[in-house]
Amino acid sequence: MKIPRAYYLNPNVVEMAKDLLGKHLFTFFDGQITGGIITETEAYAGITDKASHAYNGRRTPRTEIMYAQGGTAYIYLCYGIHSLFNVVTNEKEIPHAVLIRAILPTHGEELMLKRCSKTQITKDFAVGPAKLSKALGIHFKDTGLDLCGDTIWLEDRNMDLSRYQIITSPRIGIDYAEEDALLPYRFQLLD
Repeated sequence: MKIPRAYYLNPNVVEMAKDLLGKHLFTFFDGQITGGIITETEAYAGITDKASHAYNGRRTPRTEIMYAQGGTAYIYLCYGIHSLFNVVTNEKEIPHAVLIRAILPTHGEELMLKRCSKTQITKDFAVGPAKLSKALGIHFKDTGLDLCGDTIWLEDRNMDLSRYQIITSPRIGIDYAEEDALLPYRFQLLD
């Protein structure tokens, strides 16, 4: 079942990041579906979080989409080459977002392999936000898409997480965020 808009309006972005584990992320580009189970996320708590692009109320053409209503795709370009996919959460004007860092591929694996110029799905195939976006065909030009639409969406298939371990740790690659770099806002689903 496609996740409804109300789900994305949760005011607790850290809770959202953890709850997104086990949900399915899908894309529909060029007439084909690709997707997988979300296995790693990071929370970014808007204007109070030094690691967030919207820290201290920053508003730029790139970050403006973070101020949209929850259930919107925030996709930005990293190092000028990698598209990174985030789920905007909370009410409009509260710039919370969850970076989706990894999936376990379940749909359209052949197309994902082709997009990534690979011959087989390995354990780390879609682990890392840049690899995930490439595999799913997500591009920064897709920022602003409605996640309740038919291009990029999430589904709750009531996955039983009891056999998995959820690891909580600090986020990666945000040393510039000073003390906020140590916040336990990263979540991983381990078998």
